[in-house]
Amino acid sequence: MKNVDKIIINANQLITVAGGDRPRVGKEMSNLGIITNGAIAIKDGIIVAVDTTDNILDNYSPIEIIDAMDKVVMPGFVDPHTHPIFVNTRENEFEMRIEGKSYVEISLAGGGINSTITTTKGAPEDLLYDLAQERIKKMISCGTTTIEAKSGYGLDTESELKQLRVIKSLSENEKIDIVPTFMGAHEFPLAYKKDHQGYIDILVNEMIPEVAKSGLAEYCDIFTEDHVYSIKESRIVLQCAKEHGLKLKMHADEIIPIGGAELAAEMGCVSADHLGATSEQGIKALAKKGVIATLLPATIFSLGLKSYANARKMIELNTPVALATDFNPGSCNCDNMQFVISLACLQMKMTPAEAIVASTINAAHSIGMADRVGSLEVGKYADILITDMPSYQYLPYHFGSNNIIKVYKKGELIHQN
Repeated sequence: MKNVDKIIINANQLITVAGGDRPRVGKEMSNLGIITNGAIAIKDGIIVAVDTTDNILDNYSPIEIIDAMDKVVMPGFVDPHTHPIFVNTRENEFEMRIEGKSYVEISLAGGGINSTITTTKGAPEDLLYDLAQERIKKMISCGTTTIEAKSGYGLDTESELKQLRVIKSLSENEKIDIVPTFMGAHEFPLAYKKDHQGYIDILVNEMIPEVAKSGLAEYCDIFTEDHVYSIKESRIVLQCAKEHGLKLKMHADEIIPIGGAELAAEMGCVSADHLGATSEQGIKALAKKGVIATLLPATIFSLGLKSYANARKMIELNTPVALATDFNPGSCNCDNMQFVISLACLQMKMTPAEAIVASTINAAHSIGMADRVGSLEVGKYADILITDMPSYQYLPYHFGSNNIIKVYKKGELIHQN
């Protein structure tokens, strides 16, 4: 008998999502690696065995036994696209959208991202930390155990570095893994609305070099859209980031298909996010280069639009698909990956299995964490959810409620509902 810290036994369905060292595509996204009456053995926060309950009990002697009888046990959710570092929320814009104003109209009138910049830019680090900490706690309560977090509400060197320092502090002190992304190209500051080149010069000559030197970010993201960064402007910024050793992401083709997906493929981005308006040509380009399509259906839902990304075509063409909340103060104040999974099924016609794969292992690949999180396999972190569900299909079906009972991060119980 091998000694371990704890074992989880008697799972009605143990969703392992095990197998493979690359993002899932096509029919692979339907394979959840289910073990009936499954069990997991954990030592020092790492999974040491995944098997049936009988086999685990025959071979492992635990300090603690956790009984998951009649429950579904699954990997913690990975949320690979969030914007949690801000001060004020923008519920007033939610009401404006209901009254008929579009996202672009609100932005051009001084709302949107620049309104968040106004309140966030001068905020002290401890305030930004405390606010983000509370938001992350809510994500954890809904089953998220790993996130990506972006800067982008400063748009000057010191403000962006400040936000990245807050993200680093959160990563060091909070219970979950947080992957940092620099997004100084989130918008154009109001002073540069008519001088795009002036701000791009600051990005490439000052901000990106300083961010790279600081070591505070793994990725660089950019908002490539008709009313923000053009394809030409985006290529300049992304090339600079690449030359400074940052991995690349893009907000691409969210509202208008301007070729963002094609640029993501050209530049070798790890992921292209949003993609609500991308063309079939763009989808094929992503598939050819293995760029992960990170879809954000809660944003489309929050904006009251119909332009959900064409997930079925992406899966048909073997584009790897991930899901994320896009948690932010304006277009999508959603912190619950369970609701995102429901929307993916209802509005993008993903199957429950595909949506779970997209929210775990594929999401982990999109932020370079798939060797540690996203599936329940030997050698990975014991990031585990015990859920109040009879089957995995129940997850998107029972929407608007929290199906999570216990959340474990590296084998430690970090939340219990």
